[in-house]
This record gives sequence, C-alpha cells and structure tokens, in this order.
Amino acid sequence: MTWQHSIPGLMTRSIRVDVPLDHINVLDGRRLSIFARVVALPGGTGRPYLLFLQGGPGHESPRPSLDPPTPAWLPRALEDYQLVFLDQRGTGLSDPVSEPIGDPQDQAEYLSHMRADEIVADCEDLREELGVESWAVLGQSFGGFTALHYLSTHPDAISAAYFTGGLPPVGRSADDVYTATYRELAAKSRAFYQRFPSDRDRMRRLVGLAEQEAIHTPNGDVVGPSRIRSLGHLLGASGGAERLHYLLENDPGSRVFRYDLADALSFGGRNPLYTVIHESSFADGGVTGWSAARVLPDQFRQDTSLLTGEHVFPEWFDEDSSLRPWRECAGIIADRAWPRLYDARALQAVEAPCAAAIYVNDAYVPFEFSMQTAALIPTMHPWATSQYEHNGSNASGGAVLDRLIRLARGEIAR
Repeated sequence: MTWQHSIPGLMTRSIRVDVPLDHINVLDGRRLSIFARVVALPGGTGRPYLLFLQGGPGHESPRPSLDPPTPAWLPRALEDYQLVFLDQRGTGLSDPVSEPIGDPQDQAEYLSHMRADEIVADCEDLREELGVESWAVLGQSFGGFTALHYLSTHPDAISAAYFTGGLPPVGRSADDVYTATYRELAAKSRAFYQRFPSDRDRMRRLVGLAEQEAIHTPNGDVVGPSRIRSLGHLLGASGGAERLHYLLENDPGSRVFRYDLADALSFGGRNPLYTVIHESSFADGGVTGWSAARVLPDQFRQDTSLLTGEHVFPEWFDEDSSLRPWRECAGIIADRAWPRLYDARALQAVEAPCAAAIYVNDAYVPFEFSMQTAALIPTMHPWATSQYEHNGSNASGGAVLDRLIRLARGEIAR
C-alpha cells in the first residue's frame, strides 16, 4: 500500500480487501474483492480519513483529479482529510456486477447481498485493513442511506458523519417514499412548463409517439411512454431543466434526438444494479413489489405531460435490450422481503457529530422524511436549503461540504 504520485497534485494508493459475500452466514464460502483508492495532498497523508460513499445504488466511486476538480468538492475535503473512495461491492473494481450468472433465482440471491447492510460490513473490513480506530463518513444520496445504516450498527467507528442529498426515511415503506416523490415531480413538472410553455405539447406528442412504438434509441430499442416520462429525473439536478428543454427542441425522428435521448435516460445496462435493486434501497423492511408503478397517482395517468423521476417500471426490462437479461431476476427482487436497515433507538444514542444538507425541493429523497430522520439523531445539524438540487454537493464546488464540516464542528449554528 505504497503512495504513488501518478495524478498531478495528489498522492494515491490502492487497497484491495477480500470479504465474504454474506457477512451474516459464516458457512457461506463465497468471497468478493473490494477496491478502494486513498487520496491525499502531498503534505496530507497523515490527516484523518474521510470515507466517501457514492450515490446509486450500483455506481462506482468517482475517479479523483484536481484538474479539473473531480469530484468538485475534492479540494475542500483534502484541506482536512485524506479521502477513501470506495467502489461499493458490485461496482467499479469491486467485482462488478456485469452479466447475469446462473438462473434468475441465483442472480436474485446474489444481488440481495448488494444493499447498504453488506456495504457497511465491507467498510468495517476496510477500516480494519487500514488500522483506523474511527473515521469520518460522507454519504451522497444512496451513500447517505448507507452511512445512516453505519450509524445504526457501528456508531463507534464514526468520528463524524456528513450527508448530502437528504436522509433516508426510517420505518417507512417504499410506497410512502414514491408517493411523496410523485408529489414533488408533479410540482417540478408544472414549474418546468411555466418556464417552457411549448414543451408541454412537445412532451405530450412524444408520449403519443411512444405509445405507437415510434420512438427508438440508436440501437433500435423501443422507448415506451413510461421511459419517455422518466426524463423528469433531469429536473432533479442543476441545469437539468435546460437540458430537457434543449432535448425536446429536436425532431423526434432525427439522429440527434435518438442519441441525446439515449444519453438522457438514467436507467440502463451500464450499471444494472441501479435499476434491478433500486427500490430495495428504500426498503426499511418489507416487500417493494414494483412500488413506483403501483402507486403512480391518478393525475399522472390522466395527464401524460407530468414527468416521473427516479421511478422504475417493470416494462423497461422488456423494452431495453441491455436490461432484458435481468427481467426475471428483477421480478424476483421485487417480491423479496427485505430486513430492516435502520435502528431508531441506536440513532437516538449517536454521539458522533453529524450534519446533513437537506434540499427542500429534492426530487429523489423526500424533504419531510429527511427532516424526520434528522430529528432522531441528537448530534445532527440539519441544513435545509432551497439553494441547491439533489446534486448540490458537486454543483456547489465544495461550498456544501464546507458548510457541513463547519456545522459539525460547531463553528456555525445553521
């Protein structure tokens, strides 16, 4: 684990840890290789560790650089910490989930070990490998969900916890979450059409074409109505409304539109975990049962211009050829009963300083549920703001992280 200076301005070292696939069942002999990259400034290799947990699920950690800063908050973090960028199991260089192996039941059983509980167990193995008594944790979106499970199960391992992109609901069902996010997406849809009035008819036309199977990606896949409407996920990020508007300006029959549409659709084959186990990330116990599709509000059924966001629909596994191999597995996952992820009593006893950026208009993580979770943790400093969207941590260039660090330290009050 020697330091290298191969990235300008940074010291890096790579770590691999062999971990069980199933940390609970000691008789299960299957193993995984977990990869993490430690990054520090040349004079900062002795600073405390900050573990970064990436959003998702199913996405690898950022590949760090200072020119340009990637992620954008990296220079601010390096002022106080050396960073640990973990590729969560099943992603990046941590034995990534790529092609289905075995029958659908085998696939589903394997993917059931890709949730926050097993990721946290990997973090503990990594912490032991580094010889660290405790470390700070920064979680973005799903990474924050994982960090909250970490606080629920190993609070002594956490010296400080920072959350960006909200806090997960504790003790609520996926139905509760998707019902709330549909309300937010309806509001964001209306705000979008107020800015770009002609885009409402354009969207209705696109949905009509999709119903006729007249919209395709460059590889020939049909894009159905629910996938077209999922373009609303763009409204959850800074600059997303403009990106959607410029996409809708193009002729739906043009090559430009087909390629830009494929690039804008958020669920696809590169990161199959993101789609297949997505609803399970909101399951604090229970069965999700294609929750987003089941609780689609009547107003969305009646008005096809209303856009959806981070909502997965089962028909996508027929339409998208890159997801089709996972169709039966996804159905099994949807029917799986998941264990609880969070312990309210444990969270009420947390002593480590915590701070969370909670975005008032978050399209993905309901604001009201985040505030309820924040109230459980006595050391939590919630910062509710409408200044940023869900990607505020990156979009702010480090300003969000700076505020959270100062909140947790008590340097500012709010």
